[in-house]
Amino acid sequence: MRRSMTIRRALRSLLFWAFGLGLGLACVSGQALAQAPAQTLELRAAQATVTLKGQTQQQAVNLPYHWDRKHPGLAGSATFELAFELAAVPIEPYALYLPRLGNAYEIWLNGTLLQTKGDLQQGNGADYAKAPRLIELDPSLLRTRNVFRVHIRADVGRRGGLAPLTLGPRAQVQELYQHDYDWRITGSLAVVIFSLLIGVVALALWATQVDVSASGWLKRDPLYLFAALAELSWTLRIGDTLIAHSPIAWPWWGMVGLLAATVWVSSMMLFCVEVADWGRLTAAIWLRRWLGLLLATSVAAGAAALAGGFPLAMTLLYAALGLTALIFASLFIWQAARGASLAHRLVALVLLWNTLVGLRDLYVFRISQGYGGNTLMRYSSVLFGVTLGCIVIMRFRAASAQARDLNANLLARVAHREQELTQSYQRLEQLAREQERALERSRILRDMHDGVGSHISTAIRQLESGRSGPGEVLQTLRDSLDQLKLSIDAMNLPPGDINALLANIRYRLEPRFLACNIAWQWNVEVLKPVSRLDASAMRQLQFMLFEALSNVLQHAQASVLQIAASSLSAAGTGVRLQIIDNGRGFDVAQVKHRGLLSMQERAHAIDATLDISSTARRTRLEITIE
Repeated sequence: MRRSMTIRRALRSLLFWAFGLGLGLACVSGQALAQAPAQTLELRAAQATVTLKGQTQQQAVNLPYHWDRKHPGLAGSATFELAFELAAVPIEPYALYLPRLGNAYEIWLNGTLLQTKGDLQQGNGADYAKAPRLIELDPSLLRTRNVFRVHIRADVGRRGGLAPLTLGPRAQVQELYQHDYDWRITGSLAVVIFSLLIGVVALALWATQVDVSASGWLKRDPLYLFAALAELSWTLRIGDTLIAHSPIAWPWWGMVGLLAATVWVSSMMLFCVEVADWGRLTAAIWLRRWLGLLLATSVAAGAAALAGGFPLAMTLLYAALGLTALIFASLFIWQAARGASLAHRLVALVLLWNTLVGLRDLYVFRISQGYGGNTLMRYSSVLFGVTLGCIVIMRFRAASAQARDLNANLLARVAHREQELTQSYQRLEQLAREQERALERSRILRDMHDGVGSHISTAIRQLESGRSGPGEVLQTLRDSLDQLKLSIDAMNLPPGDINALLANIRYRLEPRFLACNIAWQWNVEVLKPVSRLDASAMRQLQFMLFEALSNVLQHAQASVLQIAASSLSAAGTGVRLQIIDNGRGFDVAQVKHRGLLSMQERAHAIDATLDISSTARRTRLEITIE
């Protein structure tokens, strides 16, 4: 119970801060738009030459000039001349900011073309009226008396026209432009990414969360489907703000946008129906039918308004859709206030906020004479995605609690069997340890036989023959003792660690070499472990090195011994080991010593390369491990 109350408080706090953030952003946006820098000049008065259906008329206008309001259902072109004076020609960089203009346009200053976008002759082409424009001005273009001439081409239903122009120092005008650009373009991109992500996740949940006990359509939760349709259609609707060249020709692309907006509103209402668990009510069935009719009507209304020049059709569709949403939102919020689930109350709060923001946008873009403002609905709609995430968390939490109960029952039934398996495992583990100890004893005995036993047998034969002196027998016994010590060291040798192997050999054998007046030269790099050298391979390598050093000690008559180890490549892969002495040398081709043959066999066993070269005063044994 405490955990549930904690989660509810966290969700309420999250929603409260989201509302506060949205309200704060709206206030900041309004203040930023209302406050223009003192040094800028806002140009509103213009002489307009408007061409409609081949007829041209001139008139004085006061910007903004909203084409769809002035000439509903008609396409055409216009030229605006805005004269202004400056007290002095500026020497600092200036800039011109236009919140909105187009759909295609050209801008001239004192007879110099500043910027052009789109085709002024061919209608229904690219739409450049969506993004704010900033044009940097060379001060040399300005005079005390100046004229801006703006040519525009406006299409039906595409919010063409011209907003007031703002002229001033580049830094100040840049600030105005960046504010609007962030709200209209950068913010839209963030909303598109977020909505697309939420839509894909919701669609994946709808496709994968299957109720095997249900049948037909009810196998999958329609809540996720309606959430996915809403978010993906909103992605399409807002994404249109980011593109000038539509994928298909206008007005067909405008119909797609209108259909996307209708799908978004309809899907959000059906999403709310599922949250409130009203899906089986008779009113919900009639609501689905009515929304389906509006979806079908949206295509006809878009064709009539955008292709047929009858904008009232789109207005009537928006009115019907908005009135339906307003009535539904009122009922949904009223029901939540009377007492409902946590998910219902969360969605009701988001719906209330979006309704208020929608009414604000309706006034700004459909009722007031403003042109070029920024909609807030695209940002407040993000709260639906956040709420969907909260609902998913709550549902998975409930599912997790149910799964924990099932697991508890299952654990109780499996406990006895697990105890039996544990006992069986302990017996198998004991047998494995005994087998491991037996194998280790066998290895030690084998090493003793091959190493120490071989040297002791040699010492016995030397004594029995009577031809070997005490020094030779003593040397053999010392080799036997060294071999025994190295075999013991090999028990704790890390697999593949050649540095540790060489360090052990140096520790055991260097004092004997120094006692025989043979100086050691140690040239061993820090080597990476060779992963393919296991414990058995490391012992083979140890035997090879010991045999080579023993030969130097007994036969070479050397005064200097050099041991070198290095990597084969810069990446540290592969190892090259070298034992070099300055002894008397021998003929490698003729000498067939049993020790050398044993070294060849051991090198072959660990897939290493053994190379021996010998001349007077230099004998080199090289082991290469790739």
